[in-house]
Amino acid sequence: MHEVQAKSILSPKNGMNIYRGCTHGCIYCDSRSECYQMKHSFEDVEVKVNAPSLLSKALASKRRMCMIGTGSMCDPYLPIEKDLGLTRSCLEIIAHEGFGLSILTKSDLILRDIDLLRRINEKSRCIVQMTLTTADEDLCRIIEPGVCTTERRYEVLRKMHENGIPTIVWLSPILPWINDTPQNINGILSYCARSQVKGVLCFGMGLTLRAGNREYFYSQLDRSFPGLSDRYRQVYGNSYEVLSPSNASLMKLFRDTCHMYCMMSDTDEIFKFLNTFPDPQESFFWF
Repeated sequence: MHEVQAKSILSPKNGMNIYRGCTHGCIYCDSRSECYQMKHSFEDVEVKVNAPSLLSKALASKRRMCMIGTGSMCDPYLPIEKDLGLTRSCLEIIAHEGFGLSILTKSDLILRDIDLLRRINEKSRCIVQMTLTTADEDLCRIIEPGVCTTERRYEVLRKMHENGIPTIVWLSPILPWINDTPQNINGILSYCARSQVKGVLCFGMGLTLRAGNREYFYSQLDRSFPGLSDRYRQVYGNSYEVLSPSNASLMKLFRDTCHMYCMMSDTDEIFKFLNTFPDPQESFFWF
């Protein structure tokens, strides 16, 4: 890792990334793409050490309360967060100032901060999001080697529900000929239903590949799934959107199952939920 003094912390849409880069090692990570112009090794995580002070100033200047989002580009609970505590410091500021929080992670380290998540949720709204890609624990250790497995993430989701914190699951990505099966989709949605998630985000049964992450993804396929990268090249070429041949049937299964268990599945509806700061008069009834 290396430290930097950042000039700002919030994006125009109130997104926050305290770290840049990742050590989870997920074989499909879009954040490796060259378009993000990262000037350092992806595993050499950039740490914005002044993030808490920047956030404090940014929130003090806000004219209206809003949701603060984090985790879209880099997981806020990388292993180094356990020692640095920058995410926790920023959550303390959000809780103190009364802003909302929408946080995305694959790590069970988020349980460390459940006290702050509850405080935020009591004053405004806190939404915890987790990515689930496979119900197969052995496969999870191959495609997401540096982070807790799906079963543990399910336990995190269940714990959040027990504490009154709403959750959203990202069912993404689905890798053709690896985890694009009805059994896998049913397994993930079973986790979602049992942990009573509010909604499940799915943009299609597939993944995106761009310069930077495509090369890394293929190298990992060659390592763990010999011969499969050649099949990808033959079928998809240099396509950005890589959909499973079973996309149509799997998406129907996804929508039907979400409807059965009363989980949101419409992306617009879910993003509205993630980004809308609650009306104080409705705060006791939205969950």
